[in-house]
Amino acid sequence: MLTAVINNLVFVAEFLGIVFATFVVAFIFEKIANDRSGYIGPVITTQKIAMIGIFGAISTILMMFEFPLPFAPTFYKLDFSELPVMIVTFAFGPVAGVLTEFVKILLKVMFKSTSTAFVGELANFCVGASLILPSSIIYIFNKTRKGALIGSIAGTITMTVFGSVFNAVYLLPKFAQLFGMDLSSIIGMGSTVNPAVSNIQTFALMIVAPMNLLKGTLVSILTIVLYKKFSPVLKNGNAFREVNMAK
Repeated sequence: MLTAVINNLVFVAEFLGIVFATFVVAFIFEKIANDRSGYIGPVITTQKIAMIGIFGAISTILMMFEFPLPFAPTFYKLDFSELPVMIVTFAFGPVAGVLTEFVKILLKVMFKSTSTAFVGELANFCVGASLILPSSIIYIFNKTRKGALIGSIAGTITMTVFGSVFNAVYLLPKFAQLFGMDLSSIIGMGSTVNPAVSNIQTFALMIVAPMNLLKGTLVSILTIVLYKKFSPVLKNGNAFREVNMAK
């Protein structure tokens, strides 16, 4: 029992370390973009904090609505919680995006706890960050519709590749360890829905990759379609930042 508690505490510490590292990467790129544009104000403003809270709450609500996928075991479901995160990321930059992603996870744990010993929450944060970071980093250096499109494609590809590798190398083995399961049991769940799944590599390739590709594509399309509808509200009081996805 004590070993399980220690393992879980170590995992939570690793989780927070990953969140911090992601924030640092986002901060560095946003600072470079601000320096190039001549903006000398703070990276985090009162308006951004408000929007991070609002969109983080919306993302948490969307996270509760999950849709099963015919090609994946029941513990993998599709949700659209990254959509509000992407919208606020394009409006306010990668730092706001990472913080919104974290607020989403924090609120979810507060209101619904965790059923996966935080493994599912870490997966959601890391895979979500692998979508929003490349998308927003490309966009802050090219704030046009074309830049948003290129960024979204790059983010979707990154999420697909990273999510697959991260699941195979770290998340699924960690899930099995924390729950005292054999990894072959998880692989067996995958082979039940897809007979081509025979090991952890084929599990990631046949199940995780298609799921992340589908999610990234849908979220990216919806973000580009919906952003213009939200931009007047988002840009209100944000005169220092010129966001133009209509070019």
